[in-house]
Amino acid sequence: QGSELAGWAMGRWTYEGIDLNHNFADLNTALWDAEDNDLVPHEFPNHYIPIPEYYTLANATVAPETRAVIAWMQRFPFVLSANLHGGELVVTYPFDMTRTYWKAQELTPTPDDGVFRWLATVYATANLAMASGDRRRCHYDDFARLGNVINGANWHTVAGSMNDFSYLHTNCFEITVELSCDKFPHASELPQEWENNRESLLLFMEQVHRGIKGVVRDSDTEQGIPNAIISVDGINHDVRT
Repeated sequence: QGSELAGWAMGRWTYEGIDLNHNFADLNTALWDAEDNDLVPHEFPNHYIPIPEYYTLANATVAPETRAVIAWMQRFPFVLSANLHGGELVVTYPFDMTRTYWKAQELTPTPDDGVFRWLATVYATANLAMASGDRRRCHYDDFARLGNVINGANWHTVAGSMNDFSYLHTNCFEITVELSCDKFPHASELPQEWENNRESLLLFMEQVHRGIKGVVRDSDTEQGIPNAIISVDGINHDVRT
C-alpha cells in the first residue's frame, strides 16, 4: 500500500487476532478497587501486584508472545524500558488506563508521576523530529504545545498495556515512544529516523543512573537481602531489591 496509505490499524494484530499492545493483565483495576476499600498496602500490595488467576488459564486470550515477554520480565529485574511505536510523534507515560472506567480520556498519574514525566521529557527534547521548530502535526493532536509528552490515559485509555503492567508487576519504569508520523517509513528514510532517535535513546538509557541505587545488606553478615521492600515517604509505590 505504501507507507503513506497504511491506516493506524495496519500491522497491529497478530495472526490470531490479538493486539499485543493491550494484551497484558489489567492490574490497575485490582489496585484501584483495593485503594477505594482502604486495603493498600496492608492487605493489598501497592507494587509487585500478582497476576490474576483468570489471566493464567490455558484458554485465556493471551498471545504466546505476551506470555514470553512476561516470563522474560519476571526473570530479569529490569528497571527502565521504552517500547517503540509509529504513527505519531509523542512520548507517553503511565498510567495508560483511566481510573474512571467510563472515560475515554482522563489524566491518571502514577505515584511516580514526576519521574515518568522526566523520563518522557528527556526523550522528547533530544529527539530531532519532536524538537524541530518546523515540525507539523501528524494528525489532529498538537503534541508540540505539550512538549511532545502526554500521560497515556489523558490521550486515550488502554487496559492491559505493557507500561502499566511493567510498573505494577515489576520494578520497571516503562514509557512508549511514538517515533514518527509515518507508521511505515520507506527504506530510504530509515537513516534519518535513526539520526532523529539516536541521541534520545542514549540519553534515555543514561537515566538509569538517576535516583538512589545500591545494595540492601544484612548488617551482621553483609550479605545482600533479596526481596527487601523499599518505601519512600509520600510515594505510594514501593520497589524491591
